[in-house]
Amino acid sequence: MLKKDLTLRNPLRLLGKENQDILSKGGFGAVLARAGVGKTAIMVQLSLETLLRGKNVLHVSLSDPVNKVSLWYKEVFHNLADQYNAQQIDQLWESILHHRFIMTFKVEGFSVPKLEERLSDLTEQNIFSPDMIVIDGFPFDDDVEASLKQLKAFAEAHDLRIWFSVRTHRHQEPQSDGIPPQLAHIDDLFEVIIQLQPEGKNIHVKATKGGSTDGSSSSLILDPSTMLMVTESK
Repeated sequence: MLKKDLTLRNPLRLLGKENQDILSKGGFGAVLARAGVGKTAIMVQLSLETLLRGKNVLHVSLSDPVNKVSLWYKEVFHNLADQYNAQQIDQLWESILHHRFIMTFKVEGFSVPKLEERLSDLTEQNIFSPDMIVIDGFPFDDDVEASLKQLKAFAEAHDLRIWFSVRTHRHQEPQSDGIPPQLAHIDDLFEVIIQLQPEGKNIHVKATKGGSTDGSSSSLILDPSTMLMVTESK
């Protein structure tokens, strides 16, 4: 019951169809924001929403060690479930852990072939087979088109959904459609692009591409005290 409650009240449903994945199989999604605004928190919530539906998530971090990533998950999960009985929360937490696998690389040591090799090692030994991958810290300021196309082919071949965090910069103006320079020439590879936009004390979560862009009665903001996405009535 707790798992169902958390899944049903997850505001991420506003970005996609209810009880379905925001991305289709083989699809790419991106979370855009300046440094320190909340990209990792959003990536963790995207992962938790998938984990709560019993699906497997591979979290690839190019910036933080395993223990720091694990702490992110634990803090966000407990903030999400803080209104429930502690024993229930602990049991649910333990039940979803085996659906998550954390993999770390140094940015300079990361490549698509290396990711594929390490993932093949896991799947061939029946250790872990993901339904979704989140890649936090991918260097979009570099020329990544070839790597992304290679990763796209891999995702499509294995029915994977992949989310990326993308660091934007205050001094770089986005295009008229809101797409930043880092994705301007490769945005066709992405099915959903979500931007975190600080406005006053709030951080608004907006779907620049894909997701729910129909002007529904509620919008999403990132609560700075809990780093959770919550709905804000217009």
